[in-house]
Formats: sequence, C-alpha cells, structure tokens
Amino acid sequence: MVRPSACSRGSRPWWRSAGRRSGRRGAADMRERSAGYEVRSLRGGGGWSRPAAKPHIDTAPRPFRGARAHPPSPAPLSRNASTSLHPGAWWVWSLGLGTAATRTTNPLLLGLLVVVAGYVVAARRTDAPWARSYTAFVKLGLAVLLIRLVFAVVLGSPIPGSHVLLTLPELPLPHWAQGVRVGGRVTAEGLVFALYDGLRLATLLICVGAANALANPARLLKSLPGALYEIGVAVVVALTFAPNLVADVQRLRAARRLRGRPDRGVRGLLQVGLPVLEGALERSVALAAAMESRGYGRAAEVPAGVRRTTGALTLGGLLGVCAGTYGLLTAAGGTYGLPVLLAGLAAALGGLWLGGRRSLRTRYRPDVWGVRAWLVAGSGVLVAALMVLASGSAGAAALHPGVVPLESPTLPLWPAAAVLLGLLPAFVAPSPAPATRRSPTAVKELS
Repeated sequence: MVRPSACSRGSRPWWRSAGRRSGRRGAADMRERSAGYEVRSLRGGGGWSRPAAKPHIDTAPRPFRGARAHPPSPAPLSRNASTSLHPGAWWVWSLGLGTAATRTTNPLLLGLLVVVAGYVVAARRTDAPWARSYTAFVKLGLAVLLIRLVFAVVLGSPIPGSHVLLTLPELPLPHWAQGVRVGGRVTAEGLVFALYDGLRLATLLICVGAANALANPARLLKSLPGALYEIGVAVVVALTFAPNLVADVQRLRAARRLRGRPDRGVRGLLQVGLPVLEGALERSVALAAAMESRGYGRAAEVPAGVRRTTGALTLGGLLGVCAGTYGLLTAAGGTYGLPVLLAGLAAALGGLWLGGRRSLRTRYRPDVWGVRAWLVAGSGVLVAALMVLASGSAGAAALHPGVVPLESPTLPLWPAAAVLLGLLPAFVAPSPAPATRRSPTAVKELS
C-alpha cells in the first residue's frame, strides 16, 4: 500500500529508492503502482491519493503520427465477371458496320455509321492502352479522304463533268500512258465522286478502329481455334515484346545524350539499333527455351487422310471467301456473291475444326460467348444484312446519290433505321470497370 507521507517535502521518494534497488524492474513497478494515483498539491504534504474511480486505459493499437485510415481497396475483378465481353463479338459487330458501309456511297448514311461507331466506343471503351487506337484510326480515315481528294485534283477523275472549278497546267505524257493525265480540268462532279469514294473507305477504317478500341487483342488471339494456335502465340509474343523494343530505344538514346553522343540521324540509328537487336535476340532465345521447357509446340498424331482433308477444306474455303467477297463488292456479282461467301465460310470453318485436333493445349479461364455477346454480334450482322437487302431493292438509288448530273443526297428511312440498330451494344454490353486512380491525399502521404 502506498503511504502519502512518503512523498512529502524533504524525504526521498519511494520510487527513486525502488529504482536503485532493482533498476528497470523498479521503474516498471513505479509506473504500475502510480498509474491510479493523482497529486493533491505540489507543496506541503499534499501527497498522493487514489481517485474514486479507476480511469479507463485504452489499450487498442494506435496508428503512427501522420498516418490516415483508408478504406480497403476493392477486390480486383476477374476476367469472367460481368464487366467482360467476348472480344470476337466486337469484331463481328464492327465488320457488320463495315459491310454496311461498303454497300452505299450516301454521305448521310456513312456519317450515321461513323456516329454510331463513335458513340458505342465512347460508351464502352476502357482505359486500356489498346483503347486509345480509335483516335489514330479516325485520323487515318481523314488522311485517306484528303489523299483521295488530292489524287482527284492532280490525276483527274474518270467521271465526266461540266462544272469546271479550276484548270491546272497539264503535263504531257507519252502515248503508252493514255488514259492517265496530270493536271487539267478539275470538275465539281469529279470532286464529289472522289469525296463519296473516300468517305466510304474512311468509314470502313473507322469501323475497324472501333473493334481495335473495344476488343482486347491478347484475349482475341487466345480465342482462336486450335488450327491457328501457333499463329496466335507468335502474334501474342510480338505484341508483348513490341513495348520492350520501344523502351530499349528510349533508354539507349537517353544514355547517348548523357554521354554527349549523337542520337539522331543515320549514325545514331545504327549505333542504337545494334544493342536493341542484341537485346531482342537474347529475350527471344530465353523465351524460346522457357516455352520449350513448358511443352509449347506439341502436336498430336493425326492420320494422313485427315490432314489432306483439312488442307483441302481450308484452301477451298479461303478461295470461296475471296470470290464471294469480290462478288459482293461488285455490282455484277450480287447474285452469286453471298452463296459463294457462305459456302467458303462453312468450308473454312470445317477445315479449322479438323486442324484443331492436332493441337494439345488447355485454356485457362476461357472467354464465354454469352447472351450479351450474341446481342452485340447479332446487331452488327443485322445491320449488314438489312443494308445488303436494301441495296438490291427498288429503293437502291437512294443509297448511291447521282453525280452526273449532281444531286443532293437524301436520307432513306429504312436504311437509316437499320444503321441505328448498331447502337444496341451501347446499352446491352457490360459497362467498363471504373479506373482505379490514386487519391491526392494518398499521393501526398506517399511522397
């Protein structure tokens, strides 16, 4: 029991003697015994007294000074979560829009196709690196359109016209270059024809760019059939090593600048290219050894008859696809183009299915072609089918506005409604996952 008189003036405190007797043990004993006492007075025999109630001591661990509590980060989403879609569905949708673009030269319909593709990309594009390629395809389409117009001005146009805008100096050409001219008259009919043609090609490029921005290329290559397994592996490796080559070039150029050596021109390119090729070769050899040790490249034993059948079906199917596509793109082959294309696709798919039997591989977390994928792909196929039917109907003249004489384009109702069906993926496709960005408070604390 603690005596209050022991703490009066002129006497040695009890804890000091206890500390001398037992060192650290005495100091610990002092802290333990004096934890529940308070000082009555600092002068004249005030002493110590125990309070009425023992204060509550919080023994919970406390964070360090300056640290702030943050909510736990959400668990990462898996590939098969609701935020993923089969990449093949995006390509089928975009190719359907591209097929619809090839069936018309109406600038209003082509502009509507561009708006549909851009809206879907803006609504369902993620923050992945490949999603930034859409802007590059739009710029490429504009460049193609401008080049087509420049060629029409410089090299002329086969379309005869009566509205002459300007006359350029014409370069005389030899007799064997008949039909080709450089300079001469520039007519409004020729420029409008070039504008329609270039706009159709630009729309096709923008539709392909939409697929590149929405579909994961690595997942698409992993979804290839077994017959194209080796090609898919090679393309995946190339896509993986391409950023490393760019990083090596930047690193070597920075090192040469720090050493005061030239990093531009032919000399700088030659001196930087050799280390880059050496590093790429070393990585390729290391990757080849690692893949061989893991069993890549194994093939199953397939009978000779199956191999010959596979080759015949694949080759015949590809030829049928080429012939059918050519028939659809030309006006004279509208009757046989679609049946030949379908037969070629069936033969090619059969050859790919038979060729996949020689591939011994498994798939980790394969992409599932679900209901949403069917809706996305079906919307593109439906747009293409309706445009093909419209191009063969009685109102096909509205799809190709007249150039000689000049006619103002009109927007046909049913083809425009068919194009608007391409907006379905913006509503049925899963929304992209929100970008995980670090808050400014966390960045300030880490710095």
